[in-house]
Amino acid sequence: MGNRLTQIATRTGDDGTTGLGDNTRVPKDHLRVHAMGEVDELNSHVGLLLCEPMPAPVRELLVDVQHQLFNLGGELSMPGYTLLKGEALLQLDNALAEHNAALPRLAEFILPAGTRAAAQAHVCRTVARRAERALVALGAEAELNDAPRQYLNRLSDLLFVLARVLNRVDGGDDVYWKSERMARAAASDDQ
Repeated sequence: MGNRLTQIATRTGDDGTTGLGDNTRVPKDHLRVHAMGEVDELNSHVGLLLCEPMPAPVRELLVDVQHQLFNLGGELSMPGYTLLKGEALLQLDNALAEHNAALPRLAEFILPAGTRAAAQAHVCRTVARRAERALVALGAEAELNDAPRQYLNRLSDLLFVLARVLNRVDGGDDVYWKSERMARAAASDDQ
């Protein structure tokens, strides 16, 4: 692992470059730095989500997600290095299966709304998708392990499911999109 920071204001980035974990310097607009920033932003949004009330198992899962996102960012900062392990993907797959099984099937699209916690989970989901796109762009130019991209893809799915879980914590429900099809179905039910 690269050197740990002992001083935050180093001024080494004043020239528009930043240091990677392997001690190379790249421009701050480099695709790798962009991907690292997207993952960092996602981790910050997950931290904000953790400020909301939620069931203990969901909290424990999200705390672990934060650690895995830090590993993912570390892997991005050190080209050729592997920090994100297969167990991290398996944890997401298991959590998806567990939480999805407890939810009713979706009959319509839902809006990113409801409780503050659910809405923040949706923000995390969209940032995860953006981070995934940044990794895909980086992967087109540099060799990357598959696990970081797969992790972000699965995580965005899980965050969607967790938003639905969080909307139900106190007996709430999803906020459904009012589509024309649903309006017609409701009108025919009233007749």
